[in-house]
Amino acid sequence: MLNGVKVGKFIMEKRKALGLTQQQLADRLNVSFQAISKWENGTTYPNIELLKDLAAVLDVSADEILAGSEKVTEGLSYSKAGVDIAYTDTIKKEMSSYLTSADSRVLNGLGPFASLYDINFPEIRQPVLVLKSEEPGSKQKLAMEFGYTESICHDMINHLVNDIAVMGARPLAVLDTIVCGNAEKDTIKALVKGISDACRENDCSLVGGETSIQPSVVAHGVYVLTASIAGIVERERIIDGSAVREGDAVLAVASNGLHTNGYSLVRLLMDQKPEIKLDKIDGLTFLEQIMKPHAPYYRAIKGVLEKCRIHAMAHITGGGIEGNLCRVIPNGLCAEIDLSQVKVPKIFRYIRQVGGISDDEMLRTFNCGVGLVLVVPQQEKNEILRQLCSFYPCYEIGRIGTGKSRVAFRDRLSWI
Repeated sequence: MLNGVKVGKFIMEKRKALGLTQQQLADRLNVSFQAISKWENGTTYPNIELLKDLAAVLDVSADEILAGSEKVTEGLSYSKAGVDIAYTDTIKKEMSSYLTSADSRVLNGLGPFASLYDINFPEIRQPVLVLKSEEPGSKQKLAMEFGYTESICHDMINHLVNDIAVMGARPLAVLDTIVCGNAEKDTIKALVKGISDACRENDCSLVGGETSIQPSVVAHGVYVLTASIAGIVERERIIDGSAVREGDAVLAVASNGLHTNGYSLVRLLMDQKPEIKLDKIDGLTFLEQIMKPHAPYYRAIKGVLEKCRIHAMAHITGGGIEGNLCRVIPNGLCAEIDLSQVKVPKIFRYIRQVGGISDDEMLRTFNCGVGLVLVVPQQEKNEILRQLCSFYPCYEIGRIGTGKSRVAFRDRLSWI
C-alpha cells in the first residue's frame, strides 16, 4: 500500500539533492508548484501521466517513487530488465473502467487470476460452446504505424465474432492479449478501449485478458494483438453446412473493403509505390480505404437466425470466396458462383490495376467485395434478402448444384 508521507519525503529529498526549487521542478513537468507541494506533503500523488516524467527528472525509477525509497542494492531488477511493475500495475488499474460490463453473467472484474462467466441458459436445452482465437494479421503493423490504434481492435473483434456467428453462435465473452516491447500507457489504454467498444457493439463483453511486456522479445513501440471468444449455440441449431441441399440459393453480403486479409500483398505494393497512399479512391485516400475496420455481421444476421432457415454461412477471409465457402459445402454438392454478379468495390479495382494482379490472384487473396456468403432454401431467400439489406447490400450470386468440386466459378469478375 502506498505511504503518502514517505513518497512525499522521497520526492522532496531527491528534488533538493538536485538543487531544484519546487517551482523549477514544476516548470520541468509543466505543472503548478502547488502540485509539487501537495506531493511533498503527502496529500496527493503524481498521476500516471506524470510518474515517468517525474522519475526521469529525479533520476530514479517509478518503482522507487511509489515505494518512497531507493533500491538498497545495485543488483539486477525487473525494472532494469525493462519492466516497471509499479508503472504497469497502475496502467492495469486504469484499464478497469473498460472491463466494466452491464452483463450480469460477468461475475468479476480486473484483479482475480481468471474471469468468471455464468453459463446457465435455461432456454437452451443442449448448449454448445463455440470457441475461437483470432489476430488482425499484418494489418496491425499498418495500424500502429499510421495511428489506427482503436480501429484495429474493431478489426480483430469483428473478425472474431463473424467467425463464430456463421455457425449460428451467439457471442458471449472475449479475452484479449496485448504483447508489447514497452508499456506506453496511452497506447495500451486505446487498445483496451477499442477492444471493449468493439465487444459492446457485437453484444458481448470483454471480461479480461493479458498485457505482456516482453522487452527482449518485441521491439519498443511494437504491439501484437490476439483475442479469444466464447459463444454459445443450441446443439440442434448449429449451422455447419450439413443441411445444404441441391437447388439452394447462394447469397452474398457485401464487404466494406479488404477487412483483414491481403495486407502482406498490399504492404508490398505500398513499399514499391509509396505514393499511392494519398491517391483518392471513391472519395477516400488509399490508406483510408484499406484501413476501414472489418465489417461486423452479427447484428445483421441474428434476427435472420431467429426467424429463417439458413443452411450454411461462410465468412470470406483469407482464401477468398472459394477457399472459405468450400468449408461448408457437403461432398457431392457444388456451389455454382456467377462471378459476373459480384459487386466489386473500387478499392479492389485500384489494387488490381496498380499491382498488375491477375483475377485468380485477386480471388485467392481478397474477398473482392463479398464479406459473407449464405446458403439458404429458395422459399426463404426473399425474406432473408429483405432483412439483410436493411444492414448491408445483399444479393444472389449462385445456386447449389451437384459436382465433384465444392465451389465452381463461371463467367468473370466485372472490373468496369
